[in-house]
Amino acid sequence: QVQLVESGGGLVQAGGSLRLSCTASGRAFSSYAMGWFRQAPGKEREFVAASSWSGGTTYYPDSVKGRFTISRDNAKNTVYLQMNSLKPEDTAVYYCAAARSLNGLRMNRGIVNWGQGTQVTVSS
Repeated sequence: QVQLVESGGGLVQAGGSLRLSCTASGRAFSSYAMGWFRQAPGKEREFVAASSWSGGTTYYPDSVKGRFTISRDNAKNTVYLQMNSLKPEDTAVYYCAAARSLNGLRMNRGIVNWGQGTQVTVSS
C-alpha cells in the first residue's frame, strides 16, 4: 500500500500562488490515479483535482478549473498541485489521495490511502 506525505502549504495573499507536493512511498506509485481534496472548517471534503496514472488525463471541478493544475513525476513518486490566483474561499486543509480508479477518485470512492493534510490559508 502506498503512503503519502504532503508539503507546501502556507499563508498567501489573495491572488498569490502556492505549489503543493505529495510524495509517496511504497509500491507501484505509477499504477495509481492520484488526486487532491480539500476540507474547510465545518464543510465536507471536496474534490479538487485528479490525474490518471500517466498524467495524460486530468479532471477539475469548475471552482478551480483554470487556476489549479495537477501534475505528477512518476520517477520521483510525487504529485503536485499548482494553485494560482488563490482566493480566500480556497482556504482549507488539502489532502493528497491515491486510488485504483480515476473515476472513483473523482467521486471520493475507492481511496486506498490519504495523506495527513497540509493547511492552505488565503488572506484577503
